[in-house]
Amino acid sequence: MTQITQKLRVAVVGLGVGKSHLEAYAAVKDRFDVVAVCDLDEAKAKAVAAEFGVPRSSTRLADLLAGNDVDIYDLCTPPYTHCSLIEQVLAAGFHVICEKPLVGSLAEADRIEAAQKAAHAKSKATLFPIFQYRFGHGLQKLKHLQSKGFAHTPYLTTIETSWRRDSDYYDITWRGKWATEMGGCCLTQALHAHDMLSYINGPVKTVFAHLATRVNPIEVEDCAAISVGMENGSVATLAVTLGAAQELSRLRFMFSDLTVESRSTHPYRPGNDPWHFKGKTAAIDAAMAAALADFVPALESFEGEFALIHNTLTQGAATPVSLHDARQSLELITAIYYSAETGTPVSLPIAKDHPRYGSWAPAAGGFNKAGAHG
Repeated sequence: MTQITQKLRVAVVGLGVGKSHLEAYAAVKDRFDVVAVCDLDEAKAKAVAAEFGVPRSSTRLADLLAGNDVDIYDLCTPPYTHCSLIEQVLAAGFHVICEKPLVGSLAEADRIEAAQKAAHAKSKATLFPIFQYRFGHGLQKLKHLQSKGFAHTPYLTTIETSWRRDSDYYDITWRGKWATEMGGCCLTQALHAHDMLSYINGPVKTVFAHLATRVNPIEVEDCAAISVGMENGSVATLAVTLGAAQELSRLRFMFSDLTVESRSTHPYRPGNDPWHFKGKTAAIDAAMAAALADFVPALESFEGEFALIHNTLTQGAATPVSLHDARQSLELITAIYYSAETGTPVSLPIAKDHPRYGSWAPAAGGFNKAGAHG
């Protein structure tokens, strides 16, 4: 086991999903010390600090940035705040971890990339986007098989994100609105699962999307059916709803030599075991079993990504999720929304002169709302 040579000090900013991050840091406490939490709600900040044994709470990020007792700021705030907060932290010379969606447009993604380059040149400050689904053992086994020469010539990928969000979910004022949540089920709920498509099969080439708002009376979409063509020649379907009576996430990857399927019943950890791997022949099955015998499981989910971030900052290891990865996910989002808005296929990459480079929000303000109900 690699010896941990330095504990990094973390401040978690935003205590909604930030509580899940705090639970993960507690699982890797040999690598991280959470020294502060921050939230606009002072009572929440104090209560969460007490719950997790964090020594300091604050309602102002600027107050934390003025000190020198934090190495990494972990941003778990609403999407519309990400771009400006990332810029503040990078400009102050600190590392940043940021929840999805990283920012709210391809223009902001390019702006953040420039800020990252400038900050890194000056202070080595680094930005780490969150894509924790990548680190489940099932998905990592597929990556392992790819590295061993299996899973060549992809044919078809299907991804289902069937979750449930009732009206009380939207009682939080920033949710369900283009200006603040910045998108619906494709951006907020299914972004991680759709990232897994490119993580395995590379860049997207074309997108055609049907979106609708059927489940709750909100501005953004809560149902989607999307057809995707990949640069490698394979095809994929992405299906999303927030009205499922029984929640699940399911992925199937079909290659010329094998089929791979997630079989976890957990809707929010589809990359985790159990996954099923089936070769086209008994010989392929035997060879695949031998290859999987070499698989070394690491930490999963947030814990897995945080441990790899620690390796990046203390040992010079590769960044676990790159800005290119995050931008690629936002390019897919832009294509999805523009296709649904115009009723036409969209080709990638998306250039700076594209009508939705500066914002993927549809000009009409939403999608088909026929039949929507609370």
